[in-house]
Amino acid sequence: MKGPDPILLQIPESFETKRLIIRAPLWEDGAMVNEAVKQSIDELRPWMLWAKQIPSIEESEIISRQGRVHFLERSDLRLYLIHKTTGQFIGSSGLHRIDWEARKFEIGYWVNTLFSGQGYMTEAVEGITRFAIDELQANRIEIRCDARNIRSARVAERLGFTKEGILRSDKCDVNGIIRDTIVFSKVRGAEF
Repeated sequence: MKGPDPILLQIPESFETKRLIIRAPLWEDGAMVNEAVKQSIDELRPWMLWAKQIPSIEESEIISRQGRVHFLERSDLRLYLIHKTTGQFIGSSGLHRIDWEARKFEIGYWVNTLFSGQGYMTEAVEGITRFAIDELQANRIEIRCDARNIRSARVAERLGFTKEGILRSDKCDVNGIIRDTIVFSKVRGAEF
């Protein structure tokens, strides 16, 4: 039986973890996102199709505003990670490729290079996983990454996501070369 239209769902726009405020994008977020992209472009470029070149501040603002609209539509739940005490932009994550009927979500993420290796992304993904379970009644949460992206895979492994397998020759990488995708998941009744 199909539930209510997702646009009618009451979804909190922010929540907190130990060190982070995790929230939906807001108008005027573009400049801080743009600065983080500039600081992180060398680490993002091998994995993110959108990171071939540094966007303008205006382009970053457009993407943030689109993220805000999609959050309100419930079609994609982009989330920004903000340090609780300093207000610094730590990175971006969210719940993507949503299937509301099955309550299935995919968590994607990237971290500002200035804050990598400090456990922020693991903390954020753990908080977002909890949010998806508690607030969105998730039945399945996935993390997918390029099989060569060891740092991304380690986040999933640290948080107890089950490695379901490798999709061979699944997608093209940023250079158009075919690559494999690792699929991790947590499933209601098994891992939560």
